[in-house]
Amino acid sequence: MSTNTPVGTAARPLRIAVVGSGPAGVYAADILTKSEAVKSGELTVSIDLFDRYPAPYGLIRYGVAPDHPRIKGIVNALHKVLDRGDIRFFGNVDYGTDLSIEDLRTHYDAVIFATGAIKDADLNIPGIELEGSYGGADFVSWYDGHPDVSREWPLDAKEIAVIGNGNVALDVARMLSKHADDLLVSEIPDNVYRALKDSPVTDVHVFGRRGPAQVKFTPLELRELSHSKDVDIILYAEDFEFDAESDRQIQSNNQTKTMVGTLTNWIAEQPEDLSELTASRRLHLHFLHSPVEVYDDAATPGRVAGIKFERTELDGTGNARGTGEFIDYPVQAVYRAIGYFGSALPEVEFDHSKGVVPNDGGRVLDASGTHVPGLYATGWIKRGPVGLIGHTKGDALETVTYLLEDCGNLPLAAAPAPDAVVELLENRGVQYTSWEGWLALDAHERSLGEKASAEDGSVQRERIKVVPREDMVEISRGGVAAEV
Repeated sequence: MSTNTPVGTAARPLRIAVVGSGPAGVYAADILTKSEAVKSGELTVSIDLFDRYPAPYGLIRYGVAPDHPRIKGIVNALHKVLDRGDIRFFGNVDYGTDLSIEDLRTHYDAVIFATGAIKDADLNIPGIELEGSYGGADFVSWYDGHPDVSREWPLDAKEIAVIGNGNVALDVARMLSKHADDLLVSEIPDNVYRALKDSPVTDVHVFGRRGPAQVKFTPLELRELSHSKDVDIILYAEDFEFDAESDRQIQSNNQTKTMVGTLTNWIAEQPEDLSELTASRRLHLHFLHSPVEVYDDAATPGRVAGIKFERTELDGTGNARGTGEFIDYPVQAVYRAIGYFGSALPEVEFDHSKGVVPNDGGRVLDASGTHVPGLYATGWIKRGPVGLIGHTKGDALETVTYLLEDCGNLPLAAAPAPDAVVELLENRGVQYTSWEGWLALDAHERSLGEKASAEDGSVQRERIKVVPREDMVEISRGGVAAEV
């Protein structure tokens, strides 16, 4: 192709790579295709979406509890975008291993990183490294059938502490306390079902540092706790403290008002004598607790035997301070769910204190704070793991707006032909998967659910998620893998 061919035309579309096929990446690609410049014909784009996993959807597939009904709607929306055929999907392609930044710059005029955040934020207290202490994000990856984590998980604790007051903490607590048979209607993998079925858990305790008006979960997450069968929710009157800022939040924020109302109704309906509760499992919600130490004991050296908290009180501004009162809770496992943290990307500047790629509105910055031409970021790797999935659309719009503003100054790719990157991957032996491959894997997972439903008859299983990466790739590329 002549170097004089105008970029952004039908003969030479603007070539854009998006790294990450979760909501952030798909929204960015979709917004690009629907931008005014593209719709008017002023600009033509060609977009390739890369993901390190063989299947698309990122956090939706591997970061959200399988029993969330609203997730189906998000999956359907992402499916419609990718099923149009104007965005190519390359799965099982790992940036930094299979493709370098040089490769992407050779074949694309711009790159958008939408790699999210999958690691747990650290909790630096003594004993957090003991056996039986886990990251909530790791547990989520396990029960969601993440292909890069072990298929085994030690579920041998009767009493469990979950540290955190966000949606992930409630997901973790709900999955630990919920009876496995009630999860069969979801896409839960068989190995996860079997492990949860054998769990001896009786009590799951969720701890937050501040009060009921400062929780970070949503009303929907809270209400879902009450839908678990044979699980009693227990609250404690001494945890219900409200300061001036709490009152202001309750009056000014409908979400806070709804959650506080739900919690206060639950505790009002709770019997004074807790022995009247008859469920086989209990989920305890504690507020005004700050973790101090995870400890072992002489009977189980090196293993979690309990956790110590300092009682806190609100300081009038909605923040909490220590009271000097300490409480021990005997537990055999601790899950920290205090947030996610981003991972560094090879050959891209990274802020290790915030877990994000430094950027200005989505324009990636180098160590000196200067925009790196052609590099952009969106989603959690751009702004940190905050906000709900819906916030990702506005975030992607900001990034795409800047990319379109920069169109005339992008470093043009030397080899922009669409088949050039395919040839590169094939020459390197990368077993990449495609959108058509995902449709095959999707159909296979649904067929496993249908077969299990027919054999059991007592429950209708929508799908059974395939876990091993090699099986996902095999099925996606036209082979037949062993049944899960």
